[in-house]
Amino acid sequence: MWRLVPPKLGRLSRSLKLVALGSLLVLMLLHSPSLLASWQRNELTDRRFLQLNKCPACFGTSWCRRFLNGQVGFEAWGRLRLLDFLNVKNVYFAQYGEPREGGRRRVVLKRLGSQRELAQLDQSICKRATGRPRCDLLQAMPRTEFARLNGDVRLLTPEAVEGWSDLVHCPSQRLLDRLVRRYAETKDSGSFLLRNLKDSERMQLLLTLAFNPEPLVLQSFPSDEGWPFAKYLGACGRMVAVNYVGEELWSYFNAPWEKRVDLAWQLMEIAEQLTNNDFEFALYLLDVSFDNFAVGPRDGKVIIVDAENVLVADKRLIRQNKPENWDVWYESKFDDCDKEACLSFSKEILCARVTVDHNYYAVCQNLLSRHATWRGTSGGLLHDPPSEIAKDGRLEALLDECANPKKRYGRFQAAKELREYLAQLSNNVR
Repeated sequence: MWRLVPPKLGRLSRSLKLVALGSLLVLMLLHSPSLLASWQRNELTDRRFLQLNKCPACFGTSWCRRFLNGQVGFEAWGRLRLLDFLNVKNVYFAQYGEPREGGRRRVVLKRLGSQRELAQLDQSICKRATGRPRCDLLQAMPRTEFARLNGDVRLLTPEAVEGWSDLVHCPSQRLLDRLVRRYAETKDSGSFLLRNLKDSERMQLLLTLAFNPEPLVLQSFPSDEGWPFAKYLGACGRMVAVNYVGEELWSYFNAPWEKRVDLAWQLMEIAEQLTNNDFEFALYLLDVSFDNFAVGPRDGKVIIVDAENVLVADKRLIRQNKPENWDVWYESKFDDCDKEACLSFSKEILCARVTVDHNYYAVCQNLLSRHATWRGTSGGLLHDPPSEIAKDGRLEALLDECANPKKRYGRFQAAKELREYLAQLSNNVR
């Protein structure tokens, strides 16, 4: 394990930056009444801040009452708009409370894209509708492809949205029916028929599907049913609310060995669940890093908190259509690149094979094994094992075979044995 900056210099550098930032903030607060005002008011009650005025070019309205009534408020520094330039991902922490419940709980708010990406979305809508980069989005949306299913259209079909995002790179009718039936941004959810949605709701659904389908993943594969994703709460304009899970997985990188073993076992179990489940949907994680998982502070449960890049393949459809080599096991190719959290995969193959090792490969290479690199460190979550485990060599051998197999179909067997071995270690250290 190594760092880009020596430890002492690194701490000194961080301290100086914090002092400088703190001094800057104090000066600006003293000289700017507008900053003090932004600290005091709840901007989450502002329709324009929520970008509710851009609907139906938005993500939904199911939580608008809660936002506009002041039940959701930013935490601490999230109230200062001056700091938004540091928040590239547009992710905020907030507190939410129901008057009847009395207490408040932490939630995560997402705009689902950077300011630049959202601006590009607006420009794209306007150019398609009017040929100009700026326009009235309310008037423009009905003149775009997001309105193609308005009116008396019965179903959301694969031909209409195939390839719009990773979620629907190769959609089956069964998957799309599930998306519509579980769509949470309508009062009439529960039916797979599009005709039960208002035109505005259809446009919101399609825009979300194309821009960032994470809300649809969370709705279609909900945590309440045992799926390892954060719980979707609702949306207002271009602000989506999800349940706060806990600290990101990265914060456990140097946790006690016993904790890291348990987390590693859970990660392998997630890879297995998303690959093989009773619903016969394979959910392939195309972006796997320490920041995309979080750990519950009470139950210690690992949850996926960034589900934008999830490809869903319908195994029933693959068996039915029998594309070329559909029943040949597919082994992902190890990618020893010089970047962090990189993966090598073919979406076309993921969509055309029943037996695929991608999720095992992604977790082993980017999170667990010595090949995992993140924020200037290497060694993976299972770095520096106890001497007796290191001497035994089995753990290192399984991790290596799972990340970069030497035998044909070696990753499938290594992943199975690694899950069993980690379960054994986890039970022994508890």
